[in-house]
Amino acid sequence: GFDRLEDYRNQDKYLGALVGRVANRIGGKPVVMNGQEYKVPSFPLNGREYPLAANNGPNHLHGGLEGFDKKVWTVAEAGESFLTLTLNSPHQQENYPGNLAVRVTYALLEDGLKISYFAQSDQDTLCNLTSHAYFNLSGHASGTVLGQTIQIFADQYTPTDAASIPTGALEDVAGTPMDLRTPKAIGAEIEADFVQLVQAGGYDHNWALRGRTGILHPAARAVSPETGIVLDVETTLPGVQFYAGNYLDGCPTGKDGASYDKRWGFCLETQFFPDAPNKPQ
Repeated sequence: GFDRLEDYRNQDKYLGALVGRVANRIGGKPVVMNGQEYKVPSFPLNGREYPLAANNGPNHLHGGLEGFDKKVWTVAEAGESFLTLTLNSPHQQENYPGNLAVRVTYALLEDGLKISYFAQSDQDTLCNLTSHAYFNLSGHASGTVLGQTIQIFADQYTPTDAASIPTGALEDVAGTPMDLRTPKAIGAEIEADFVQLVQAGGYDHNWALRGRTGILHPAARAVSPETGIVLDVETTLPGVQFYAGNYLDGCPTGKDGASYDKRWGFCLETQFFPDAPNKPQ
C-alpha cells in the first residue's frame, strides 16, 4: 500500500482496490473499420451487444477506464471492527446497463477479515466484485514473494490466449506448473517454459475451485517460511485469480518509502470466471 491518498489515485496496479463493476477481463470481438479488423471488448445481454472500453490491450479490465477502484465510496456505517461502504453506479456508467447500488462491509473477526459484497440493479446487468489486495507475508518491504508457498484448492484452471482471455476450456492442472494442489514455492516453476506462464509473464490465471458456488469453501493458502505467517482464503465464488505481481514494478513509492518491484506481492482475487459473459459454458 501507500502512505498518501494521491498515490492510490495515480497508480495503475489496483493496490488494495475494491474492483467492479466486473472484475478481471472481458475480451474483444472482431470489428471491421475502414477496411481494418480490430477487436472491441463487449458482452451480450438480452439480445443486445454492449461495447466496452479497452483499457488492457484489446481487453476491458476491472470495470474499465473509471472502474469502482477510481470512485469515492460513501462510508455508510463504521464501528470499532467494521466498515461499510456504499456506491451508486448509474445506468450506462462504462456502458453497463442498470443503476447498480453496491454495499460492501469489511469486518475484522476473531479469525480474520471478512469482506461481504451486496449489489442490486434495477435491470439486468453484470456484476463481479472482488478485492485486489496484495500480500507479502514476509513484510511489505521484504522483497519478492518467490520463496513463499502457495496452495490452491482446485483441480482445473482456465487457460488463456496470448491476450490473457480464457479460451473457454477447463484444463486439468495435473502434470503442469499450474498444479498448486499441494504447497509449492511461488518461484519454483514461475519461469518454466510453459506457454501459459510465458504468455502472462508468470502466474496470472483463474483457478476453478472445488467448492460449491454460494457455500463458503477454501480457495487458497499461502505461507511465509521466513515469518511463519499463514494466509487462508475462503470464498463463496467459483474461481480465484492468483496473480504473482509480475508487473508490480513501476508503481509509486510504497509505505515507509519502500520501492515495490516485480513480484514483491501477490493477489488472490475471488471471482466469477474471466470473460464469463462471452463463454456460456
